[in-house]
Amino acid sequence: MVNLGGFAPILLLSAASALMGQTPAAPAAKSPQGAIDSQAGWPQPRVADVDSVEHLLAALYDVISGPAHQPRDWNRMRSLFVPGARLIPVRIEPGSPNLKTSPNTDVLFLGIDDYIARASARMEAEGFFERSIHNDVAQFGNMVAIWSTYESRHALNDEKPFARGINSIQLLKDGGRYWIVDVYWDSERPESPIPARSLPAGK
Repeated sequence: MVNLGGFAPILLLSAASALMGQTPAAPAAKSPQGAIDSQAGWPQPRVADVDSVEHLLAALYDVISGPAHQPRDWNRMRSLFVPGARLIPVRIEPGSPNLKTSPNTDVLFLGIDDYIARASARMEAEGFFERSIHNDVAQFGNMVAIWSTYESRHALNDEKPFARGINSIQLLKDGGRYWIVDVYWDSERPESPIPARSLPAGK
């Protein structure tokens, strides 16, 4: 007789089930793990940063802003986002035809640590302050979408921003706090000005 080892009971059970017109039950599938539960030890937020949409938005702009040679509090930034969140800039492809009217574009998917690695040295070398000047907020259930117009300066007292654009920010409401799920943005260009509906009155 061939020694079937550990497989023999399974084969016998399958044969018995077939004779009885039954199919062996498949193993129960595991429920997928949620983003918040996926990473133990994620930095804890300041309660006042995440207890409302307005506070979370203010914290996001505050944590990336600061003068030259001042390190940012990147753990504070991490604490605002769900683990696995994405920061997604729109990128204009160099050398594309019709650069001014209909350029070829792409997106770059960055994790939080990818963003920090790309941005931290330049922020600390040049100084970087970003603030929102107009926000449109919509909420349904536990989903929040924000269309946030921003201005970027190297120093707080710079008369004019060196860049403007719109951040599309998606949030998750989780009990008494909010999390950032992703930030997707594009910069203003001469051929693509910010529309009046996304600017403060009179700007």
